Amino acid sequence: MTEGTVRETPDGVDGARGFRPAGGDRAESMGFVPGHVAPLVAGRTGLTRRAGRGMREYLGALTTLVILVVVLGSTESGFFAVGNVQNVLETNAPLFLVSIGILFTLISAGFDLSVGSMMAVSGWMLVIFINDMHVSPLLAIVLAVACCGAIGGVLNGISIGVLKLNFFVTTLGSLILLQGIIEVASGGVTTPISSSLLSTLGNGTVGTVPISFLICVGALIVGWFVLRKTTFGRAVYSVGGNPEAARLSGVPVSWTLVGVYAFSGLCSGLAGVVAAGRLSAATPTAGGAIELTSAAAVLLGGASLAGGVGKLAGMTCGVLVLAVLANGINLLGLSAYWQDVVTGAVLLIAILLDRAHKSGSFKLKAALRSRRLA
Repeated sequence: MTEGTVRETPDGVDGARGFRPAGGDRAESMGFVPGHVAPLVAGRTGLTRRAGRGMREYLGALTTLVILVVVLGSTESGFFAVGNVQNVLETNAPLFLVSIGILFTLISAGFDLSVGSMMAVSGWMLVIFINDMHVSPLLAIVLAVACCGAIGGVLNGISIGVLKLNFFVTTLGSLILLQGIIEVASGGVTTPISSSLLSTLGNGTVGTVPISFLICVGALIVGWFVLRKTTFGRAVYSVGGNPEAARLSGVPVSWTLVGVYAFSGLCSGLAGVVAAGRLSAATPTAGGAIELTSAAAVLLGGASLAGGVGKLAGMTCGVLVLAVLANGINLLGLSAYWQDVVTGAVLLIAILLDRAHKSGSFKLKAALRSRRLA
């Protein structure tokens, strides 16, 4: 190698930290000596810094979660009881599953208001397949979740991605349409579903671990793999960050959005299955106001309304914060209505923090740019 060539370090870090001069006076002048371990240390430092920057998105939610757990654990003797922990995990499993889909939509610079109605659709599909058509419960569950994914992809995804309709108006219309259909079909009453498998998914345990929690873990792993290891996941971030640049780079923006809302539908359908399993019944109000609660959780976890930002780790922290807060309200004997107050406050705070973070980032970038020019 001649002077001025570069060689990749063993750690393979991308960018400038992943390369170093290959020797000679130039290498020594930059602080690198052939055979010295400094480049490897620098690479590891770079990885640590990148990890730290990633955690900053949801550091507030993580800190809040730790404080809540410590305070409630030290003041309420039943907080760490096995039964209480199981109850928290089972109760919030539908919220967790819905929030995974909401995270995808927020990263793509959109949102899905129809997730609650989609949960009700999933439950009613189970009534049709199990009670009326006598399909095996396992197949009925798969079909119900798949139908919700198809509805999300066609009704929301094509309208938003292909027809270029506004995501807020589109998903609001879907919410009202689907809720109306379920109310008409069910007569507005809760319908029992006789299935031991469904009941096990909603209320069963493996040892002391709720099966619904294991379903959430499985969905989390799938979501992480899709976001971080697939072309589709990278396209979601690209579309949310700058759709025009993504299009010019060859990203199929329209069909990426179709996939995002189909995935959100799948997550909502699975949440509907778990909710129906907990009650052993389908109710037309299964989703409630879960779209707002999930929005609060995901935004609290570091996602942005502007798109292009968000991590599953942050979303998990946000969901757990709301779950622990709700459980704390219950343990303290406060009215259940306080949960709505807390959720609304958290949503407003998360939006304000998102706005402040973006404004601060822009100011910092402008300051650094002016300083370089000076």
